[in-house]
Amino acid sequence: MADDQRLWGYPEVAAHLGISVGATRSRKCRGSLPSPDDDSVPDSPRWKPSTFQNWRPVGRGFRSDLHGAARPEDTPAN
Repeated sequence: MADDQRLWGYPEVAAHLGISVGATRSRKCRGSLPSPDDDSVPDSPRWKPSTFQNWRPVGRGFRSDLHGAARPEDTPAN
């Protein structure tokens, strides 16, 4: 089975994000996660791993400087 065909539930998403399952559920309820790729089972949304490939959380606590975003000192001056 290809990796994109395997779906992640809350535990897998939490492990990928490095947060607890409870925090993952909270982010889902607040709309701070991408829309699930499969929500056919109530209270058990599932996502394709590729959904999180280029997704970055927005808001408090996300350190973009630690995740590959360009820093001002790395940007050439005009």
